[in-house]
Amino acid sequence: MITEYGYDVFYAITAICLLFVGASFFLLDNPYIKYALITLGIAFFLFTFYFFRDPERMSPEGAALILSPADGTVVTVKDVDENIFLHGPAVQISIFMSPLNVHVNRFPVSGTIGYFQHIPGEYFAAFEDKASLKNEQTHIGINAGTFKVFYKQIAGFIARRIVADLHVGDEAVRGKRFGMIKFGSRVDVFVPKNCDIRVRVGDKTVGGETIVAAVR
Repeated sequence: MITEYGYDVFYAITAICLLFVGASFFLLDNPYIKYALITLGIAFFLFTFYFFRDPERMSPEGAALILSPADGTVVTVKDVDENIFLHGPAVQISIFMSPLNVHVNRFPVSGTIGYFQHIPGEYFAAFEDKASLKNEQTHIGINAGTFKVFYKQIAGFIARRIVADLHVGDEAVRGKRFGMIKFGSRVDVFVPKNCDIRVRVGDKTVGGETIVAAVR
C-alpha cells in the first residue's frame, strides 16, 4: 500500500519514469544505451514505490506504553531538560530514519494534541546532534492523561518536506498514522524522567509497534 502522504510525489515520479522509459524505448537505436536507461527508469520507479510503502501495524496494548513514532535506528538516549512542553527533566530518544526505512509516522501515545508548531531551519545530516536544534522541524506535544510526551519530526540533509496535518485539540490515537518525513530524517522523542526506557543506542525500531518507554 502507498501512503496517502506521498500520492503527489509518487504519481509525479511514476509519470516521469513512464515517459523516460517510453522515450528510451522508441527513440534510441543503440540497444546498450536503450536498455540501460530503461532499467534505470524502472529501478527509480521501484525505489519510489518502496519508499512510499505504508504497511499495516499492530500496536501493543497498555496505557503506560510509549511507542516509537518511526521506523529507524536509535542514535541517542540521554537525560535532558525539556522546556517546551514537558517543562522539566526528561529522557530524549532519537531515531534516525534512512531512505530505506518506512517513513510514515505514527502517534506514540493516545491523548490530545496540546502543542503543535512548525519551525523552519537548516538541513544538516539527520544523524548529527545539531540537527535536533537547527534543522527544519515540527514539534508535537500530546497530553496522555497522567503524563505527557513531546516529539519532533526533523528534516534531514535529503528530506525537504515534513507532513503533519495536526492542530491543537486534535485527538491522538496510539499507533495511528499522522504524517511522514520525506527522504531520510529523524524523530526525537522526549518522555518523562520516571519512565523505564526500553531501547538503547543501536536498536532498530518499528513505528507503532516498538515500545521505547513505559511510564512507571
